Amino acid sequence: MTRIPVSIIIPVLNEAKLLWPFLAHLRERAAGAEIIVTDGGSSDGTIELARDSCNQLIVGEPNRAKQMNAGADAAHGDILWFVHVDAEIPQGCLEEIQRIMHDPKVAGGFFRIRLPRSWVYRFTDSFAHYAGILLGMRCGDHGIFCRRTVFVDVGGFPEVPLMEDVEFFRLLRQRGRVVCSQKRILSNPRRYETVGRVRLTLAYGLIAMLYIFGVPLSKLASLYERICCKAM
Repeated sequence: MTRIPVSIIIPVLNEAKLLWPFLAHLRERAAGAEIIVTDGGSSDGTIELARDSCNQLIVGEPNRAKQMNAGADAAHGDILWFVHVDAEIPQGCLEEIQRIMHDPKVAGGFFRIRLPRSWVYRFTDSFAHYAGILLGMRCGDHGIFCRRTVFVDVGGFPEVPLMEDVEFFRLLRQRGRVVCSQKRILSNPRRYETVGRVRLTLAYGLIAMLYIFGVPLSKLASLYERICCKAM
């Protein structure tokens, strides 16, 4: 099977504490992939750490959609993989992506999420997975990957105030099959711990429901700010 070049795109903003170990983790588990860090104007030393530790560093304004689009524009790989800096990627991840993308009818894919053991996290994990299947929604924590040609075709990530990853995922599904890998990305629960496990779980569920009913993203962004960001 011919190996398809993969570019890993990591949007960051003030992530100096996590960036160095994460890049070392990527080099171990995704050896051979191009690593692109796209920074939103960090002030904590993230840029300096990234400069000598990745294949490409892009610095721009703090907007996750714009950051990921800039990384995709600079990428050399034929597969684009968008990964968060607080994730732990699974063993054999590149081989899994190659296996999935070998089918020309597949536009892209994503990984299941695994959260640390806790009844709230188990509920959140299961609820998000099956709700995602039912509603055709996935967020950036899932490590979405796709063909570069498809990314260009859909216009990249929409530059919206919230849920740019969900909007992009829905565009991706219009261009072909999107496959769920049974390998899991370990997602860092830091936001749950800061905002509150139950509070954030309920907030995500409420926002997802309102999104499905067509509430404008600007209003959802304001709601998210009130419920989640003020609690941090």
